[in-house]
Amino acid sequence: MALSSWLSRLRYSSRAAFLSSSRAGRPHSIGLRAPSSRPPPYQCRGANNQVVAPSRYHGSSEEPFLLWPRALLPVAVAASAASMALQSQANPSLCDDSRQVRFGGKGSTEFVVKGNHKEVPRQLIDELSTICGEDMTLDYDERAFHGKPQNSFHKAVNIPDVVVFPRSEEQVSKIVQSCNKRKVPIVPYGGATSIEGHTLSPNGGVCIDMSLMNKVKALHVEDMDVVVEPGIGWMELNEYLEPYGLFFPLDPGPGATIGGMCATRCSGSLAVRYDLTRLIIGSEGTLGVITEVTLRLQKLPQHSVVAMCNFPTIKDAADVAIATMLSGIQVSRVELLDEVQVKAINLANGKNLPEVPTLMFEFIGTEAYSREQTQIVQKIVSEHNGSDFVFAEDPEAKKELWKIRKEALWACFAMEPNFEAMITDVCVPLSHLAELISRSKEELNASPLVCTVIAHAGDGNFHTVVLFNPDQEDQRREAERLNHFMVHTALSMEGTCTGEHGVGTGKMKYLEKELGIENLRTMRRIKQALDPNNIMNPGKLIPPHICF
Repeated sequence: MALSSWLSRLRYSSRAAFLSSSRAGRPHSIGLRAPSSRPPPYQCRGANNQVVAPSRYHGSSEEPFLLWPRALLPVAVAASAASMALQSQANPSLCDDSRQVRFGGKGSTEFVVKGNHKEVPRQLIDELSTICGEDMTLDYDERAFHGKPQNSFHKAVNIPDVVVFPRSEEQVSKIVQSCNKRKVPIVPYGGATSIEGHTLSPNGGVCIDMSLMNKVKALHVEDMDVVVEPGIGWMELNEYLEPYGLFFPLDPGPGATIGGMCATRCSGSLAVRYDLTRLIIGSEGTLGVITEVTLRLQKLPQHSVVAMCNFPTIKDAADVAIATMLSGIQVSRVELLDEVQVKAINLANGKNLPEVPTLMFEFIGTEAYSREQTQIVQKIVSEHNGSDFVFAEDPEAKKELWKIRKEALWACFAMEPNFEAMITDVCVPLSHLAELISRSKEELNASPLVCTVIAHAGDGNFHTVVLFNPDQEDQRREAERLNHFMVHTALSMEGTCTGEHGVGTGKMKYLEKELGIENLRTMRRIKQALDPNNIMNPGKLIPPHICF
């Protein structure tokens, strides 16, 4: 139960589709030996999701092998919280070193991540230069860029000491082994679109930028799967697949890469139709570096219809989203925007949309089926105070409508160009969505800050963009208060603090309340087994106060 709680990251989080192909070989990695033929619990059975992890044995062969030793499998798969509690009493304390600077634990209110920086040995720099050649940099501006996520208010006191750009799994393996030998932290880096500080380097170390590993290694059209390197973007991948009539059915923020999407357990507006739970999803670079992924694809829909409608209140809009899902209609997207978000879109794009709560739908299938679904939902909308129901079938018109939604975050900055955004990510069972959004809107409307609401309403995932001036402490604390309110309200409704953005440094402080102390101790024991030197993206995901 403890392991499944971690890997699912949590029962009600958003769903997406990294289901891997049954034709692919068993997973393999550079790491601890595992003679058992069973796949690691972090990976889908039959997946070809390759992961590089540090080895305890620096002089051992570099032949690929599974992460899990046989003796660890019963602990990882079947151990109960009770048994872990008994073991924790008998074993020495294992947690973040008390001499280290700790951040993000229960009750933390800081957003600048502290860490302990140690000088990177010159021998390591020389080894990395030998491995990567010119694909390495010590340039300060480049290191500073890699030390700050693009769209996150989270910061760290340190930046990486060196950035490397590997071109192959072999190079990644050598980089990890060199860093592990000298106990130097590493931070994998993808598209840098994550929200919760996943790519920060609070302890300095080596940033592994995967952008040069961006190839499509194999496309199997008849099997409807594709093997890719982690640095390829989902948008670029879909451009490659379009001539074959296929697509990868996930659409997070523009710029996201497949490796980062795996690591953070990403989602997107299409998450209502797909499931992304059975790989190394959600480990956030703390267990290994993804070097190859096999993705299951979907056929491009024969026909689609995009619809929009307006409501007098946000509860009416949420009720329609719930009623639509309960009707049995196979809707591919249900997105909710509040009136403030629509106002931001108008400002940023020169639009003249009604500034009221709005729902956006996409229906796919045959032409007749898509239109039938549209008519059924139009009737549901009319029964819940909805109005101005419009729909589009022209490809360019549909693309323009979804562009408005995909650029919603950037639109928010049109309202406050010099502010930063705190973006919430709560998720609840669908039956609680309307109540959660309604209670949250009361708090948001009463706040002096500009706050917008965006929801993947088809699966209970709800975001708020809270804009604040980072130079004014009272505004930052107000933003944190709103986030805290929404997280605890969601947890009281059997929800989660993170539907799709992951934990990183920003959500660690909520995990004990959500998962319980024994589940977190199990997570730390797994981390200790796979990464004994704690070099893999340290200070992320597991709260620092968790010991066993």
